[in-house]
Amino acid sequence: MKLQQLRYIWEVAQNDLNISATALALYTSQPGVSKQIRLLEDELGLEVFYRSGKHLTKVTPAGEKVLELAGEILGKVEGIKRLSQDFKSPDLGTMGVATTHTQARYILPSVVEGFIGKYPKITLNMIQGTTDQICEAAAEGGVDFGIITEKLVLQHNLVMMPCFDYSSVILVPKGHPLSQLAEATLDDIAKYPLLAHVFGPHAVNKTEAGRAFLRQGLRPNIVFTAGNADVVKAYVRAGLGVGFVANLAYDEIHDHDLIPVNAPSLLDVYLTSIVIRKGIFLRGYMYEFIESFAPHLTRKVVDEVMALATPEAQENYFSNIAIPTC
Repeated sequence: MKLQQLRYIWEVAQNDLNISATALALYTSQPGVSKQIRLLEDELGLEVFYRSGKHLTKVTPAGEKVLELAGEILGKVEGIKRLSQDFKSPDLGTMGVATTHTQARYILPSVVEGFIGKYPKITLNMIQGTTDQICEAAAEGGVDFGIITEKLVLQHNLVMMPCFDYSSVILVPKGHPLSQLAEATLDDIAKYPLLAHVFGPHAVNKTEAGRAFLRQGLRPNIVFTAGNADVVKAYVRAGLGVGFVANLAYDEIHDHDLIPVNAPSLLDVYLTSIVIRKGIFLRGYMYEFIESFAPHLTRKVVDEVMALATPEAQENYFSNIAIPTC
C-alpha cells in the first residue's frame, strides 16, 4: 500500500468520482490514477468504488471506511509537513478560513488587519458561503477552519467551539410608523412587508421571530430574502419593507438613515462558532488568529477541546465558560 494510492482514492472521492478531474488536479494521467486505484483494491481484496463499465458510480460500504481512514492518514501527513514548517518558518505560510458574509464584512476586518500587521508573509485565503458549505470545506480540508452562525449537528470529524452571541435588529427608514412606537409588537410588524437576511425560502419557522408569528396565528409577509445584509439594508432604504438583519450589520454612523425598531420580544439570538477538523495540525499563527477572534479560545482551550472525543463532551467543556455577547 502506497501513500500515493490513498491520495488518489481520497481525491477521486472529493472530485465526485471523476477520474479525469482527479488526474488534472494531481497533475498526473487518468490511466495512472485508475491503475493505482485497482492495485490498491487488489491488495486490499475489496472494492473501494462501484463501477459501470470504466466509470466509477458510487463508494462501496467498505470504501467509506477506507476513505475515512485514508483521510486521517493524509491529515497526519499534512500535519507533519506543517510541524516542519512551524519550526523552520514560523511566520511564513498560508491559512484558509471559510465564513459567512456577515462575519467577513463586519467582524473580521479588524482581526485580519491585526493579523496581517503581525504576519505580513502569511497568505490568508478567505471564502464565504452558507453554514453547510463552510462545514463541508472544513471537514474536507479545503480550509483550516470555518466560522459559522448556526448551531447544528456536526459531522463526526468536526469540532465546534463557541465564540460569541449576537442578535438581530429590525430596521426601517426614518419617519416610518414603526419608528414612532415605544415598543413594537408582532401585530404591529405583521402589517408591513418584511425584507430578511436571516430568513431563507420556507424559513419563517426556523427563527425565533418566525415561530413567534406562527404561535400567534400570524404569518409575516416576507417579500424578499438575501444572503447579504447590505443588500437588505439597501432595499429598506428604497422603502420596500421592514428589514431583519444581524445587529453586527448595523452601524449608527454609517446607517444613520435607518432606525432600529424597539421589539425585544422578536429579536433572535445567534451563536457564532469556529469549526475545525479533528486531527488537523494548527500552526502557531492559526492559534493566534483564533484567539484574536475569540479571546477565550486560547491555545490551551483549543487543544483541550480538540482532544475530546464527542460533541457532547465538547459542549460540556464550555458549559462553565461565559460566552460574550456582541
